[in-house]
Amino acid sequence: MENPVVVGERPLTATDGRVRVLYVDGAATVPESLRAADAIDEVLTCGAVDDALATLAAERVDCVVSEYTLPGRDGLAFLRAVRDRWPRLPFVLFTGDGDEALASEAIGAGATDYLPRERAGALGDRVAAAVTDTAEQGAILGRMTDAFFAVDTAWQFTYVNERGRDVLCEAIGESYTTAELLGRSIWDEIPSAVDTEFYDAYHRAMDDQEAVSFEEYYEPTETWFEVRAYPSPTGLSVYFTDVTARKAREEELAERDRVLREVYQVIADKDRAFEEKVDELLRLGRDLLGTDCAALSNIEGEDYVFELVHDPSGETTSGDVVPLGATNCERAVVTEETLVLADVADDAPELTDRAGFTEMGISCYLGTPVWVDGEVEGTFCFFDTEPRDSVFTDWEVTLVDLLGNWVSYEQERERRAEQLTRERNRLDDFATLVSHDLRNPLTVALGRLDIVREGYDGDPAHVDTIEASLERMDTLIEDLLVLSRSGTQSVEPEPHVLRAVATAAWEATGTDAATLRVADGDTTIYGDPVSTQQLFENLLRNSVEHGGRDVTVEVGPLADGFYVADDGPGVPADERDRIFESGYTTSDEGTGFGLRIVREILDAHGWTVTVTETDAGGARFEITDVRVE
Repeated sequence: MENPVVVGERPLTATDGRVRVLYVDGAATVPESLRAADAIDEVLTCGAVDDALATLAAERVDCVVSEYTLPGRDGLAFLRAVRDRWPRLPFVLFTGDGDEALASEAIGAGATDYLPRERAGALGDRVAAAVTDTAEQGAILGRMTDAFFAVDTAWQFTYVNERGRDVLCEAIGESYTTAELLGRSIWDEIPSAVDTEFYDAYHRAMDDQEAVSFEEYYEPTETWFEVRAYPSPTGLSVYFTDVTARKAREEELAERDRVLREVYQVIADKDRAFEEKVDELLRLGRDLLGTDCAALSNIEGEDYVFELVHDPSGETTSGDVVPLGATNCERAVVTEETLVLADVADDAPELTDRAGFTEMGISCYLGTPVWVDGEVEGTFCFFDTEPRDSVFTDWEVTLVDLLGNWVSYEQERERRAEQLTRERNRLDDFATLVSHDLRNPLTVALGRLDIVREGYDGDPAHVDTIEASLERMDTLIEDLLVLSRSGTQSVEPEPHVLRAVATAAWEATGTDAATLRVADGDTTIYGDPVSTQQLFENLLRNSVEHGGRDVTVEVGPLADGFYVADDGPGVPADERDRIFESGYTTSDEGTGFGLRIVREILDAHGWTVTVTETDAGGARFEITDVRVE
């Protein structure tokens, strides 16, 4: 910005539409083009600088046209004198004695235009344009939404728009018109701004002649400003915007971020028990909402049980029981919605006859239902004996909802964990029963069968049948043990070379007549070492049991897993969804639990199985969603 945008003490244009021009020339001969211009109503003349300054002080003038060569002082000195008193008054230097250097110096000193005498015919139009442009510029500045002011090198106001006037007058502590502010020193009028960032930045901009921008809080008016200052050799133009609301919003968002981070640190702390986490969340919520009390409750029939309580008065403690109907929480339970009452008496007068208000004195309340398995089990709430001065904000309500949702999730998860523990214990009891109470007698029976075989004179086929049945029972017991344990063991994936795990599983099946082929077996898959081995053993055994003793089985990699295929009879399309059910088998040798165990292992790993057929019509099991390298 070459010059600060400024205005003098006179109107920018004639208020009656008549333009008056002051022509200053020692010869006092007015060019015809100036007199004849339609836009110019009157031309005043002066022959010397002092006379011209006196005329400007006494008369309304809309533009000055001056020769460079004048008695006593030249046109540039006259220009500077005009700018000191009327900074925005249009000024055209019109001379026959100049050159490009003079023209440049004149524009730099604040001339509105420069015109050599050989172009005198254009003078009228140039003056009209100067007056019009200045008026339009002033109108634009007046419509600016930003506050704006300009000062000269002495830090005196040379222009102030209405928004700028409002802000400056608030800082000054007195009411002035924009015209009354002109000529006053910013630092004299606002001494509290000295030794602030405003003072330092403005001086830095003028000293370095470089624009500056910054945000600063002005304590006397409790206002944040965003400031942009543009210097020039003749002064400083300053645009400033009240950003207090934006800064407050930023601070509010920063505070929300801090609270959410603190909440996350609490709920993510693996070393804290659930009760400790809830206790800390209740404290955090009290601090944020400004309530004295907070509680996590549980509903048992018609009773309201305080599970965890924050009550500095000590009147309510953990374990206390009150009738549900006496509480505000009953409303949240019945409506299954968050209850928001900044002032119970004003917001819900129908609740003021309850003991929660009449005896406990609860005058403000914010609580949300706690859900477990689709049922409201209690509430997570904050309350106080004093009504709030303001309503609960959307953010405060949302935070309580968020905390209540987490409590609901954790309580539901704990209930699930308890159910799983009970189920796991039942499975352990079952495994113990199978392992000891069934297998031990079976082992005795197999041992005694050898004695019977030695002394039996009848058909040996009967003994063989008994032995086969006992061995089938042993296999069935083993599969049941594996199945019961597959749902309780944790999965800890480790890398396995596909060829190695497939070969080891093949050797464990004891199928000498069948053939195993491993395609591209150097692929590495990640899975639990015990259960992955079991999965391969069961799939390979399934191929042998259904494909025949001489079956050929192929194992190979997929992009996200592996496959096991054979050249047996395959699995009919309408049976493929049933083969993983417990007890399902089409083989006389099968127990019906082998593929069920496969399904349990797959689910534990998060793997997916698809049953298809090979080109030869055999069965093909594709295991996907596996980590493969």
